[in-house]
Amino acid sequence: MSEEITPPENEKYVEPIVRNSEFSIRLPLLLSLAFGVGLLLGATVFSDKLPSFDNTVSKNAGKFRDIISYIDRYYVDSTNIDELTETGIEAMISKLDPHTAYVPTKDSELVNSSLEGEFVGVGIEYNVFNDTVNVVNTVSGGPSDKAGILGGDKIVLVDKDTIAGIKISNRDVVDKLRGQKGTKVEIGVKREGIANLLSFTVERDKITTSSVDIAYMLNEEVGYLKVNRFGSKTYDEFADSLKKLNGLGMKKLILDLRDNGGGYLDRAIKIADAFLKKGKLIVYTEGKESSFDERSEATSTGEFENGDLVVLINEYSASASEIVSGALQDNDRATIVGRRSYGKGLVQRPIPLSDGSNLRLTISRYYTPSGRSIQKPYSENSDYGGDISERYDSGEMFSADSIQFDESLKYKTTSGRTVYGGGGITPDYFVPVDTSYYNNFYKAVLAKNLIRSFALRYSTKNKKKLENGGLTHFKSQFEVVGNIEEQFFANLNEVGIIFNESEYEQSKQEIASQIKAFIARNIWQDAGFFPVLHQSDKTLQKAMELIEKKP
Repeated sequence: MSEEITPPENEKYVEPIVRNSEFSIRLPLLLSLAFGVGLLLGATVFSDKLPSFDNTVSKNAGKFRDIISYIDRYYVDSTNIDELTETGIEAMISKLDPHTAYVPTKDSELVNSSLEGEFVGVGIEYNVFNDTVNVVNTVSGGPSDKAGILGGDKIVLVDKDTIAGIKISNRDVVDKLRGQKGTKVEIGVKREGIANLLSFTVERDKITTSSVDIAYMLNEEVGYLKVNRFGSKTYDEFADSLKKLNGLGMKKLILDLRDNGGGYLDRAIKIADAFLKKGKLIVYTEGKESSFDERSEATSTGEFENGDLVVLINEYSASASEIVSGALQDNDRATIVGRRSYGKGLVQRPIPLSDGSNLRLTISRYYTPSGRSIQKPYSENSDYGGDISERYDSGEMFSADSIQFDESLKYKTTSGRTVYGGGGITPDYFVPVDTSYYNNFYKAVLAKNLIRSFALRYSTKNKKKLENGGLTHFKSQFEVVGNIEEQFFANLNEVGIIFNESEYEQSKQEIASQIKAFIARNIWQDAGFFPVLHQSDKTLQKAMELIEKKP
Protein backbone atom coordinates (compact mmCIF):
# COMPACT_ATOMS: atom_id res chain seq x y z
CA MET A 1 0.00 0.00 0.00
CA SER A 2 2.94 2.27 -0.49
CA GLU A 3 4.20 3.90 -3.63
CA GLU A 4 7.02 1.37 -3.98
CA ILE A 5 4.80 -1.23 -5.55
CA THR A 6 6.96 -3.89 -7.21
CA PRO A 7 8.96 -6.10 -4.84
CA PRO A 8 12.43 -7.45 -5.64
CA GLU A 9 12.82 -10.54 -7.82
CA ASN A 10 11.93 -13.83 -6.09
CA GLU A 11 10.11 -12.10 -3.28
CA LYS A 12 7.53 -14.07 -1.34
CA TYR A 13 4.24 -12.50 -0.51
CA VAL A 14 2.35 -13.40 2.64
CA GLU A 15 -1.09 -12.26 1.61
CA PRO A 16 -3.11 -10.21 4.09
CA ILE A 17 -6.41 -11.43 5.43
CA VAL A 18 -9.51 -12.70 3.66
CA ARG A 19 -10.41 -13.59 0.09
CA ASN A 20 -12.66 -11.98 -2.47
CA SER A 21 -15.72 -13.82 -3.66
CA GLU A 22 -15.43 -13.11 -7.36
CA PHE A 23 -11.73 -13.18 -8.07
CA SER A 24 -10.58 -14.69 -4.78
CA ILE A 25 -8.25 -11.82 -4.00
CA ARG A 26 -7.95 -9.19 -1.30
CA LEU A 27 -6.99 -5.85 -2.79
CA PRO A 28 -5.36 -3.71 -0.10
CA LEU A 29 -5.90 -0.63 -2.16
CA LEU A 30 -6.23 3.09 -1.73
CA LEU A 31 -8.89 3.55 -4.41
CA SER A 32 -6.88 6.21 -6.15
CA LEU A 33 -6.68 7.67 -9.62
CA ALA A 34 -3.59 5.56 -10.00
CA PHE A 35 -5.29 2.60 -8.26
CA GLY A 36 -2.71 2.45 -5.45
CA VAL A 37 -2.36 -1.15 -4.36
CA GLY A 38 1.09 -1.77 -2.94
CA LEU A 39 1.10 -5.11 -1.21
CA LEU A 40 -0.79 -6.91 -3.95
CA LEU A 41 1.95 -7.04 -6.55
CA GLY A 42 4.91 -9.40 -6.71
CA ALA A 43 7.67 -10.16 -9.17
CA THR A 44 7.67 -13.39 -11.15
CA VAL A 45 9.26 -16.18 -9.18
CA PHE A 46 8.66 -19.10 -11.51
CA SER A 47 10.47 -20.06 -14.68
CA ASP A 48 9.00 -18.85 -17.96
CA LYS A 49 8.97 -22.46 -19.11
CA LEU A 50 5.78 -24.38 -18.53
CA PRO A 51 6.14 -27.29 -16.10
CA SER A 52 5.76 -30.83 -17.40
CA PHE A 53 2.41 -32.40 -16.54
CA ASP A 54 1.52 -35.98 -15.69
CA ASN A 55 -1.12 -37.88 -17.65
CA THR A 56 -3.98 -36.93 -15.32
CA VAL A 57 -3.33 -33.20 -15.69
CA SER A 58 -2.89 -33.46 -19.47
CA LYS A 59 -6.11 -35.49 -19.81
CA ASN A 60 -8.18 -33.00 -17.84
CA ALA A 61 -6.64 -30.00 -19.59
CA GLY A 62 -7.62 -31.62 -22.88
CA LYS A 63 -11.16 -32.21 -21.61
CA PHE A 64 -11.52 -28.55 -20.68
CA ARG A 65 -10.24 -27.49 -24.11
CA ASP A 66 -12.61 -29.90 -25.89
CA ILE A 67 -15.67 -28.64 -24.02
CA ILE A 68 -14.85 -25.01 -24.78
CA SER A 69 -14.32 -25.91 -28.45
CA TYR A 70 -17.64 -27.76 -28.73
CA ILE A 71 -19.54 -24.91 -27.04
CA ASP A 72 -17.91 -22.37 -29.33
CA ARG A 73 -18.75 -24.32 -32.49
CA TYR A 74 -22.08 -25.99 -31.84
CA TYR A 75 -23.95 -24.37 -28.93
CA VAL A 76 -27.36 -23.15 -30.09
CA ASP A 77 -27.04 -19.59 -28.69
CA SER A 78 -24.23 -17.09 -29.02
CA THR A 79 -21.68 -17.31 -26.20
CA ASN A 80 -18.76 -15.35 -24.82
CA ILE A 81 -15.94 -17.92 -24.67
CA ASP A 82 -13.63 -15.62 -22.73
CA GLU A 83 -16.28 -15.16 -20.07
CA LEU A 84 -16.97 -18.89 -19.87
CA THR A 85 -13.26 -19.61 -19.46
CA GLU A 86 -12.95 -17.05 -16.67
CA THR A 87 -15.94 -18.60 -14.92
CA GLY A 88 -14.41 -22.06 -15.17
CA ILE A 89 -11.10 -20.87 -13.74
CA GLU A 90 -12.81 -19.06 -10.88
CA ALA A 91 -14.80 -22.23 -10.08
CA MET A 92 -11.56 -24.24 -9.90
CA ILE A 93 -9.90 -21.67 -7.64
CA SER A 94 -12.92 -21.66 -5.30
CA LYS A 95 -12.20 -25.32 -4.46
CA LEU A 96 -8.74 -24.48 -3.10
CA ASP A 97 -7.67 -22.54 -0.01
CA PRO A 98 -9.10 -19.07 0.76
CA HIS A 99 -5.98 -17.23 -0.36
CA THR A 100 -5.15 -18.76 -3.73
CA ALA A 101 -6.25 -16.12 -6.22
CA TYR A 102 -6.90 -15.59 -9.90
CA VAL A 103 -6.66 -12.05 -11.26
CA PRO A 104 -8.16 -11.66 -14.77
CA THR A 105 -6.28 -9.70 -17.42
CA LYS A 106 -8.50 -6.64 -17.11
CA ASP A 107 -7.79 -6.40 -13.38
CA SER A 108 -4.08 -7.08 -13.81
CA GLU A 109 -3.94 -4.08 -16.12
CA LEU A 110 -5.81 -2.02 -13.53
CA VAL A 111 -3.33 -3.07 -10.85
CA ASN A 112 -0.38 -2.21 -13.10
CA SER A 113 -1.76 1.29 -13.55
CA SER A 114 -0.88 1.91 -9.91
CA LEU A 115 2.71 2.37 -11.01
CA GLU A 116 1.80 5.69 -12.59
CA GLY A 117 0.47 8.95 -11.20
CA GLU A 118 -0.13 10.15 -7.66
CA PHE A 119 -2.37 8.56 -5.08
CA VAL A 120 -5.71 10.34 -4.98
CA GLY A 121 -8.74 8.59 -3.57
CA VAL A 122 -10.90 7.81 -0.56
CA GLY A 123 -8.26 5.90 1.40
CA ILE A 124 -9.70 2.50 2.27
CA GLU A 125 -8.60 -1.13 2.16
CA TYR A 126 -11.42 -3.47 1.24
CA ASN A 127 -12.28 -6.98 0.22
CA VAL A 128 -15.34 -8.38 -1.52
CA PHE A 129 -16.73 -11.25 0.51
CA ASN A 130 -20.15 -12.86 0.15
CA ASP A 131 -20.89 -10.35 -2.61
CA THR A 132 -20.41 -7.42 -0.22
CA VAL A 133 -17.66 -4.79 -0.11
CA ASN A 134 -16.14 -5.01 3.37
CA VAL A 135 -13.91 -2.22 4.68
CA VAL A 136 -10.83 -3.90 6.15
CA ASN A 137 -9.18 -0.67 7.25
CA THR A 138 -8.98 3.03 6.51
CA VAL A 139 -5.78 4.94 5.85
CA SER A 140 -4.93 6.83 9.03
CA GLY A 141 -5.85 10.47 8.52
CA GLY A 142 -7.22 9.78 5.03
CA PRO A 143 -10.57 10.96 3.63
CA SER A 144 -12.60 7.93 4.74
CA ASP A 145 -11.00 7.94 8.17
CA LYS A 146 -11.81 11.63 8.61
CA ALA A 147 -15.37 11.08 7.41
CA GLY A 148 -15.95 8.40 10.05
CA ILE A 149 -15.87 5.14 8.08
CA LEU A 150 -14.47 2.29 10.17
CA GLY A 151 -12.86 -1.07 9.57
CA GLY A 152 -15.64 -3.68 9.59
CA ASP A 153 -18.15 -1.43 7.83
CA LYS A 154 -19.90 -2.96 4.81
CA ILE A 155 -20.36 -0.61 1.84
CA VAL A 156 -23.91 -0.97 0.54
CA LEU A 157 -24.49 2.25 -1.43
CA VAL A 158 -22.24 4.48 -3.52
CA ASP A 159 -23.91 7.72 -4.66
CA LYS A 160 -27.27 6.04 -3.90
CA ASP A 161 -26.50 3.08 -6.20
CA THR A 162 -26.70 -0.33 -4.53
CA ILE A 163 -23.43 -2.26 -4.81
CA ALA A 164 -24.22 -5.17 -2.45
CA GLY A 165 -25.64 -8.43 -3.74
CA ILE A 166 -25.04 -7.63 -7.41
CA LYS A 167 -21.83 -9.65 -7.95
CA ILE A 168 -19.77 -6.49 -8.13
CA SER A 169 -16.22 -6.79 -9.46
CA ASN A 170 -13.11 -5.11 -8.12
CA ARG A 171 -12.97 -2.92 -11.21
CA ASP A 172 -16.55 -1.80 -10.63
CA VAL A 173 -15.76 -0.89 -7.01
CA VAL A 174 -12.79 1.18 -8.10
CA ASP A 175 -14.70 2.85 -10.92
CA LYS A 176 -17.40 3.92 -8.48
CA LEU A 177 -15.10 5.19 -5.74
CA ARG A 178 -12.15 6.73 -7.51
CA GLY A 179 -12.20 10.23 -8.97
CA GLN A 180 -10.50 13.59 -9.13
CA LYS A 181 -9.06 15.28 -6.06
CA GLY A 182 -11.66 17.47 -4.34
CA THR A 183 -14.67 15.62 -5.74
CA LYS A 184 -17.08 14.00 -3.31
CA VAL A 185 -18.70 10.58 -3.12
CA GLU A 186 -21.57 9.56 -0.86
CA ILE A 187 -21.01 6.16 0.74
CA GLY A 188 -23.71 4.25 2.60
CA VAL A 189 -22.49 1.58 5.02
CA LYS A 190 -23.98 -1.09 7.26
CA ARG A 191 -22.28 -1.13 10.65
CA GLU A 192 -22.59 -4.02 13.08
CA GLY A 193 -24.97 -3.23 15.92
CA ILE A 194 -26.70 -0.36 14.07
CA ALA A 195 -29.98 -1.14 12.31
CA ASN A 196 -30.06 1.77 9.85
CA LEU A 197 -27.56 2.46 7.09
CA LEU A 198 -25.02 5.18 7.86
CA SER A 199 -24.27 7.76 5.18
CA PHE A 200 -20.88 9.46 4.79
CA THR A 201 -19.79 12.12 2.32
CA VAL A 202 -16.12 11.54 1.49
CA GLU A 203 -14.00 14.10 -0.33
CA ARG A 204 -11.32 12.43 -2.45
CA ASP A 205 -7.80 13.58 -1.69
CA LYS A 206 -4.15 12.70 -2.11
CA ILE A 207 -3.24 9.70 0.02
CA THR A 208 0.08 9.57 1.83
CA THR A 209 0.88 6.26 3.47
CA SER A 210 3.58 5.08 5.82
CA SER A 211 4.19 1.67 7.37
CA VAL A 212 4.95 3.20 10.76
CA ASP A 213 2.08 5.26 12.17
CA ILE A 214 4.09 6.66 15.07
CA ALA A 215 7.11 6.07 17.30
CA TYR A 216 7.43 7.96 20.58
CA MET A 217 8.47 7.59 24.20
CA LEU A 218 5.74 6.66 26.67
CA ASN A 219 8.04 7.61 29.53
CA GLU A 220 11.78 7.98 30.09
CA GLU A 221 12.45 4.26 29.48
CA VAL A 222 9.57 2.80 27.46
CA GLY A 223 9.21 3.40 23.74
CA TYR A 224 6.17 2.73 21.56
CA LEU A 225 6.25 1.84 17.86
CA LYS A 226 3.18 1.08 15.72
CA VAL A 227 3.62 -0.80 12.40
CA ASN A 228 0.43 -0.88 10.30
CA ARG A 229 1.61 -3.07 7.38
CA PHE A 230 4.64 -4.89 5.97
CA GLY A 231 5.29 -3.08 2.71
CA SER A 232 8.37 -2.49 0.62
CA LYS A 233 9.74 0.29 2.85
CA THR A 234 8.51 -1.03 6.18
CA TYR A 235 11.84 -2.23 7.49
CA ASP A 236 13.59 1.03 6.61
CA GLU A 237 10.88 3.04 8.37
CA PHE A 238 10.96 0.65 11.31
CA ALA A 239 14.77 0.83 11.60
CA ASP A 240 14.72 4.64 11.45
CA SER A 241 12.05 4.76 14.17
CA LEU A 242 13.93 2.31 16.36
CA LYS A 243 17.11 4.35 15.97
CA LYS A 244 15.19 7.47 16.98
CA LEU A 245 13.82 5.78 20.10
CA ASN A 246 17.21 4.35 21.04
CA GLY A 247 18.60 7.86 20.75
CA LEU A 248 15.98 9.05 23.23
CA GLY A 249 17.18 6.56 25.83
CA MET A 250 14.72 3.73 25.24
CA LYS A 251 15.38 0.63 27.36
CA LYS A 252 12.03 -1.15 26.84
CA LEU A 253 9.74 -1.28 23.81
CA ILE A 254 6.05 -1.88 23.05
CA LEU A 255 5.61 -2.96 19.41
CA ASP A 256 2.01 -2.48 18.23
CA LEU A 257 0.90 -4.87 15.45
CA ARG A 258 -2.84 -4.51 16.06
CA ASP A 259 -4.90 -4.28 12.84
CA ASN A 260 -1.77 -5.06 10.79
CA GLY A 261 -3.04 -7.34 8.01
CA GLY A 262 0.38 -8.47 6.80
CA GLY A 263 2.46 -8.04 3.65
CA TYR A 264 5.89 -9.19 2.54
CA LEU A 265 7.47 -12.16 4.27
CA ASP A 266 11.05 -10.89 4.13
CA ARG A 267 10.10 -7.61 5.88
CA ALA A 268 8.54 -9.57 8.71
CA ILE A 269 11.67 -11.70 8.99
CA LYS A 270 13.95 -8.64 9.09
CA ILE A 271 11.88 -7.00 11.82
CA ALA A 272 11.86 -10.20 13.90
CA ASP A 273 15.63 -10.42 13.31
CA ALA A 274 16.05 -7.00 14.94
CA PHE A 275 14.94 -8.52 18.26
CA LEU A 276 16.53 -11.99 18.15
CA LYS A 277 20.08 -13.17 18.69
CA LYS A 278 22.02 -14.72 15.83
CA GLY A 279 20.99 -18.28 14.98
CA LYS A 280 17.49 -18.12 16.50
CA LEU A 281 14.87 -19.62 14.20
CA ILE A 282 12.30 -17.08 12.98
CA VAL A 283 10.09 -19.05 10.60
CA TYR A 284 10.19 -21.98 8.21
CA THR A 285 8.03 -22.93 5.24
CA GLU A 286 7.05 -26.29 3.79
CA GLY A 287 5.36 -26.98 0.47
CA LYS A 288 4.76 -29.80 -2.01
CA GLU A 289 7.95 -28.84 -3.84
CA SER A 290 11.12 -29.09 -1.76
CA SER A 291 12.36 -25.88 -3.41
CA PHE A 292 9.69 -24.05 -1.43
CA ASP A 293 11.01 -25.38 1.89
CA GLU A 294 13.01 -22.65 3.58
CA ARG A 295 14.30 -21.78 7.07
CA SER A 296 14.97 -18.23 8.19
CA GLU A 297 17.19 -17.57 11.19
CA ALA A 298 18.30 -14.39 12.91
CA THR A 299 21.56 -13.08 11.49
CA SER A 300 23.98 -10.54 12.87
CA THR A 301 23.43 -8.31 15.89
CA GLY A 302 19.96 -6.74 15.81
CA GLU A 303 18.96 -3.23 16.82
CA PHE A 304 17.08 -4.29 19.98
CA GLU A 305 18.10 -7.76 21.13
CA ASN A 306 18.21 -7.25 24.88
CA GLY A 307 15.64 -4.73 26.10
CA ASP A 308 12.25 -5.83 27.46
CA LEU A 309 9.71 -6.22 24.66
CA VAL A 310 5.90 -6.42 24.55
CA VAL A 311 3.97 -7.01 21.30
CA LEU A 312 0.32 -5.99 20.89
CA ILE A 313 -1.96 -8.02 18.60
CA ASN A 314 -5.67 -8.41 17.95
CA GLU A 315 -8.09 -10.31 15.73
CA TYR A 316 -7.04 -8.27 12.67
CA SER A 317 -3.30 -8.96 13.07
CA ALA A 318 -2.60 -11.40 10.25
CA SER A 319 0.04 -13.27 8.24
CA ALA A 320 3.30 -11.28 8.46
CA SER A 321 2.19 -9.86 11.83
CA GLU A 322 1.70 -13.40 13.06
CA ILE A 323 5.14 -14.42 11.82
CA VAL A 324 6.74 -11.67 13.92
CA SER A 325 4.64 -12.22 17.05
CA GLY A 326 4.92 -16.02 16.73
CA ALA A 327 8.71 -15.92 16.37
CA LEU A 328 9.09 -13.63 19.37
CA GLN A 329 6.69 -15.68 21.49
CA ASP A 330 8.22 -19.07 20.62
CA ASN A 331 11.72 -17.78 21.36
CA ASP A 332 10.46 -16.30 24.66
CA ARG A 333 11.76 -12.93 23.49
CA ALA A 334 8.53 -10.94 23.93
CA THR A 335 5.33 -10.92 25.94
CA ILE A 336 2.28 -10.95 23.65
CA VAL A 337 -0.71 -8.88 24.81
CA GLY A 338 -4.19 -8.47 23.30
CA ARG A 339 -6.54 -10.92 21.59
CA ARG A 340 -6.01 -13.97 19.37
CA SER A 341 -4.70 -13.03 15.94
CA TYR A 342 -6.44 -13.74 12.64
CA GLY A 343 -4.91 -17.12 11.78
CA LYS A 344 -3.40 -16.88 8.28
CA GLY A 345 -0.45 -19.19 7.73
CA LEU A 346 -0.27 -19.68 3.97
CA VAL A 347 2.32 -18.28 1.56
CA GLN A 348 1.47 -17.20 -2.00
CA ARG A 349 3.60 -16.62 -5.07
CA PRO A 350 2.39 -14.81 -8.20
CA ILE A 351 2.44 -16.60 -11.56
CA PRO A 352 1.83 -14.38 -14.62
CA LEU A 353 -0.12 -16.13 -17.35
CA SER A 354 0.32 -15.73 -21.10
CA ASP A 355 -2.69 -13.43 -21.61
CA GLY A 356 -1.64 -10.97 -18.91
CA SER A 357 -3.78 -12.48 -16.15
CA ASN A 358 -2.22 -13.65 -12.92
CA LEU A 359 -2.43 -16.68 -10.66
CA ARG A 360 -1.48 -16.07 -7.04
CA LEU A 361 -0.92 -19.64 -5.88
CA THR A 362 -0.50 -20.90 -2.33
CA ILE A 363 2.75 -22.85 -2.51
CA SER A 364 3.61 -23.49 1.14
CA ARG A 365 2.60 -23.17 4.76
CA TYR A 366 4.71 -21.29 7.24
CA TYR A 367 5.49 -22.52 10.72
CA THR A 368 6.62 -20.69 13.84
CA PRO A 369 9.87 -21.83 15.52
CA SER A 370 8.06 -24.27 17.83
CA GLY A 371 6.61 -26.03 14.78
CA ARG A 372 3.05 -24.74 14.88
CA SER A 373 0.97 -23.68 11.92
CA ILE A 374 -1.33 -20.84 12.88
CA GLN A 375 -3.60 -21.22 9.83
CA LYS A 376 -7.23 -21.42 10.93
CA PRO A 377 -9.51 -24.07 9.36
CA TYR A 378 -10.84 -23.40 5.86
CA SER A 379 -12.84 -26.54 5.07
CA GLU A 380 -16.16 -26.30 3.27
CA ASN A 381 -17.89 -26.65 6.64
CA SER A 382 -16.09 -23.67 8.20
CA ASP A 383 -17.24 -20.07 7.88
CA TYR A 384 -13.85 -18.62 6.99
CA GLY A 385 -15.00 -15.07 6.37
CA GLY A 386 -17.34 -15.06 9.36
CA ASP A 387 -14.77 -16.28 11.86
CA ILE A 388 -14.43 -12.93 13.67
CA SER A 389 -18.20 -12.72 14.16
CA GLU A 390 -18.17 -16.26 15.52
CA ARG A 391 -15.57 -15.20 18.10
CA TYR A 392 -17.99 -12.53 19.33
CA ASP A 393 -20.86 -15.00 19.43
CA SER A 394 -18.83 -17.59 21.33
CA GLY A 395 -17.70 -15.07 23.93
CA GLU A 396 -14.01 -15.31 23.00
CA MET A 397 -13.70 -11.55 22.47
CA PHE A 398 -14.76 -10.98 26.07
CA SER A 399 -13.13 -13.84 27.98
CA ALA A 400 -9.93 -15.82 27.46
CA ASP A 401 -11.69 -18.85 28.97
CA SER A 402 -13.87 -19.04 25.85
CA ILE A 403 -10.90 -19.68 23.51
CA GLN A 404 -11.10 -23.24 22.20
CA PHE A 405 -7.71 -24.99 22.06
CA ASP A 406 -6.97 -28.11 20.05
CA GLU A 407 -4.98 -30.28 22.47
CA SER A 408 -3.48 -32.19 19.53
CA LEU A 409 -1.80 -28.95 18.37
CA LYS A 410 0.18 -28.27 21.55
CA TYR A 411 3.76 -26.99 21.23
CA LYS A 412 6.51 -25.69 23.50
CA THR A 413 8.49 -22.45 23.45
CA THR A 414 12.25 -22.51 24.04
CA SER A 415 11.67 -22.20 27.80
CA GLY A 416 8.99 -24.90 27.84
CA ARG A 417 5.83 -22.77 27.91
CA THR A 418 2.82 -24.27 26.13
CA VAL A 419 1.51 -22.61 22.95
CA TYR A 420 -1.11 -23.81 20.48
CA GLY A 421 -1.40 -23.99 16.72
CA GLY A 422 -4.45 -24.22 14.49
CA GLY A 423 -5.79 -20.69 14.47
CA GLY A 424 -3.76 -17.58 15.15
CA ILE A 425 -1.36 -16.48 17.88
CA THR A 426 -2.94 -16.57 21.35
CA PRO A 427 -1.58 -13.76 23.54
CA ASP A 428 0.18 -14.40 26.83
CA TYR A 429 -2.10 -11.79 28.41
CA PHE A 430 -5.66 -11.40 27.16
CA VAL A 431 -7.42 -8.01 26.97
CA PRO A 432 -11.15 -8.20 26.17
CA VAL A 433 -13.10 -6.00 23.80
CA ASP A 434 -14.72 -3.17 25.74
CA THR A 435 -18.38 -2.69 24.82
CA SER A 436 -19.48 -1.13 28.12
CA TYR A 437 -20.09 2.24 26.45
CA TYR A 438 -21.95 0.85 23.44
CA ASN A 439 -25.60 1.89 23.73
CA ASN A 440 -28.26 3.51 21.53
CA PHE A 441 -27.09 7.04 22.29
CA TYR A 442 -23.49 6.21 21.39
CA LYS A 443 -24.66 4.44 18.20
CA ALA A 444 -26.62 7.56 17.20
CA VAL A 445 -23.55 9.76 17.78
CA LEU A 446 -21.51 7.41 15.58
CA ALA A 447 -24.21 7.27 12.93
CA LYS A 448 -24.17 11.06 12.59
CA ASN A 449 -20.33 11.18 12.70
CA LEU A 450 -20.77 13.78 15.43
CA ILE A 451 -17.52 13.12 17.30
CA ARG A 452 -15.28 13.88 14.34
CA SER A 453 -17.35 16.73 12.99
CA PHE A 454 -17.46 18.38 16.42
CA ALA A 455 -13.71 17.85 16.88
CA LEU A 456 -13.04 19.45 13.49
CA ARG A 457 -15.28 22.42 14.24
CA TYR A 458 -13.75 22.97 17.69
CA SER A 459 -10.13 22.59 16.56
CA THR A 460 -10.64 24.95 13.62
CA LYS A 461 -12.17 27.60 15.85
CA ASN A 462 -9.49 27.25 18.58
CA LYS A 463 -6.48 26.37 16.43
CA LYS A 464 -4.13 29.17 17.57
CA LYS A 465 -4.96 28.72 21.23
CA LEU A 466 -4.40 24.98 21.09
CA GLU A 467 -1.15 25.27 19.12
CA ASN A 468 0.23 27.88 21.52
CA GLY A 469 -0.53 25.67 24.50
CA GLY A 470 1.33 22.74 22.97
CA LEU A 471 0.61 19.03 22.84
CA THR A 472 2.03 18.22 26.29
CA HIS A 473 -0.27 20.75 27.96
CA PHE A 474 -3.22 19.56 25.85
CA LYS A 475 -2.67 15.92 26.86
CA SER A 476 -2.53 16.65 30.56
CA GLN A 477 -5.03 19.53 30.90
CA PHE A 478 -7.67 19.40 28.17
CA GLU A 479 -11.01 17.87 29.19
CA VAL A 480 -14.38 17.69 27.49
CA VAL A 481 -16.27 19.34 30.33
CA GLY A 482 -18.14 22.57 31.04
CA ASN A 483 -18.44 24.86 28.03
CA ILE A 484 -16.94 22.29 25.66
CA GLU A 485 -19.44 19.66 26.75
CA GLU A 486 -22.28 22.18 26.33
CA GLN A 487 -21.09 22.90 22.77
CA PHE A 488 -21.22 19.19 22.06
CA PHE A 489 -24.76 18.97 23.44
CA ALA A 490 -25.79 21.87 21.17
CA ASN A 491 -24.56 19.86 18.20
CA LEU A 492 -26.86 17.00 19.20
CA ASN A 493 -29.90 19.15 18.44
CA GLU A 494 -28.46 20.26 15.10
CA VAL A 495 -28.24 16.67 13.83
CA GLY A 496 -31.48 15.48 15.44
CA ILE A 497 -30.11 13.28 18.23
CA ILE A 498 -32.30 13.09 21.33
CA PHE A 499 -30.22 13.44 24.49
CA ASN A 500 -30.41 10.49 26.87
CA GLU A 501 -28.73 11.36 30.16
CA SER A 502 -28.28 7.84 31.53
CA GLU A 503 -26.87 6.51 28.27
CA TYR A 504 -24.65 9.57 27.89
CA GLU A 505 -23.19 8.94 31.35
CA GLN A 506 -22.51 5.35 30.30
CA SER A 507 -20.66 6.38 27.12
CA LYS A 508 -19.36 9.77 28.30
CA GLN A 509 -15.77 8.71 28.91
CA GLU A 510 -15.40 7.06 25.49
CA ILE A 511 -16.99 10.00 23.66
CA ALA A 512 -14.77 12.50 25.48
CA SER A 513 -11.67 10.41 24.77
CA GLN A 514 -12.43 10.28 21.05
CA ILE A 515 -13.27 13.99 20.84
CA LYS A 516 -9.96 14.84 22.49
CA ALA A 517 -8.01 12.49 20.20
CA PHE A 518 -9.55 13.87 17.01
CA ILE A 519 -8.98 17.45 18.10
CA ALA A 520 -5.33 16.48 18.63
CA ARG A 521 -5.18 14.91 15.16
CA ASN A 522 -6.56 18.07 13.54
CA ILE A 523 -3.85 20.16 15.24
CA TRP A 524 -0.81 17.83 15.48
CA GLN A 525 -1.72 15.00 13.06
CA ASP A 526 -0.82 11.44 14.15
CA ALA A 527 1.84 12.79 16.53
CA GLY A 528 -1.07 14.15 18.56
CA PHE A 529 -3.76 11.61 17.78
CA PHE A 530 -2.12 8.41 19.00
CA PRO A 531 -0.61 9.70 22.27
CA VAL A 532 -3.99 11.16 23.26
CA LEU A 533 -5.90 8.05 22.18
CA HIS A 534 -3.47 5.91 24.15
CA GLN A 535 -4.52 7.61 27.37
CA SER A 536 -7.64 5.40 27.34
CA ASP A 537 -6.20 2.36 25.51
CA LYS A 538 -6.72 -0.62 27.85
CA THR A 539 -4.47 -2.96 25.86
CA LEU A 540 -1.61 -0.47 25.95
CA GLN A 541 -2.25 0.14 29.62
CA LYS A 542 -1.93 -3.60 30.30
CA ALA A 543 1.31 -3.66 28.29
CA MET A 544 2.69 -0.76 30.33
CA GLU A 545 1.73 -2.49 33.56
CA LEU A 546 3.61 -5.62 32.51
CA ILE A 547 6.70 -3.95 31.09
CA GLU A 548 7.15 -1.61 34.04
CA LYS A 549 7.13 -4.56 36.45
CA LYS A 550 10.23 -5.93 34.79
CA PRO A 551 13.49 -4.74 36.38
